[in-house]
Amino acid sequence: MSKLDEYYNKFNEDKRLTRRHGMIEYIISMEYIHRYIPENSKIKIIDIGAGTGRYSIPLSEEGHDVTAVELVNTNLGKLKAKKSNVKAFQGSAVNLKKFEDDSFDIAILFGPMYHLLTYDEKLQALKEAKRVTKNGGYIFVAYVMNEYAVLTYGFKEKNVIECIKDGRFDSNFKCNPGENDLYDYVRMEDISKLNSDAELTRVKIISPDGPANHMRQVLNGLSEEEFDLFVKYQMSVCERLDLIGASAHTVDILIKE
Repeated sequence: MSKLDEYYNKFNEDKRLTRRHGMIEYIISMEYIHRYIPENSKIKIIDIGAGTGRYSIPLSEEGHDVTAVELVNTNLGKLKAKKSNVKAFQGSAVNLKKFEDDSFDIAILFGPMYHLLTYDEKLQALKEAKRVTKNGGYIFVAYVMNEYAVLTYGFKEKNVIECIKDGRFDSNFKCNPGENDLYDYVRMEDISKLNSDAELTRVKIISPDGPANHMRQVLNGLSEEEFDLFVKYQMSVCERLDLIGASAHTVDILIKE
């Protein structure tokens, strides 16, 4: 069993996006996906790194033709057990050989970039998503951000000194994954370089969760009305470039031209 399988055997991915901080990420991500689906259209979507189907299944229930690719056995089993119309396959984001070029209107890449630890692997995943997407189609790519890791794991959880000593933070507090790490964290300039090397054009970049992961306890203490207002707040600021870098997640929206 791989380290990733072991991790997701313990981590409840199904629940993550149903907790309040995850709900914000989900609501805003879905809002933006829908903005790029033509009105009254049913399209072909590939969800690469689909997890347990949090995005795949609702999109399929809307009538879209959805294909899910998931590497981790545990997640794939949970997705299939839900008996949806999603066509689910085991596979890796860096090798989508099951699928022909120019097959999908939208590609969603909402997990693999977290766990692909090298630049070359990330670039290969982006190129594969591009290959299977039709010309004029959109690619949604999620990343976890460098400053979130430094602020939470480094300072909040008091690991910063250890991380500097063992090289996981460099002198500029850039994260470098260790050999036993499962996540890689990026900065805006890393994402832009990947787009340039993959020859993909950014439509826009957003933060679907903003400060939500930094303030989980605060969110849990809000009334329903206050929580709804926080969702509206994050929706109103999610495109602000001055706020994106310190968020937990970003979603880069790209077009294949």
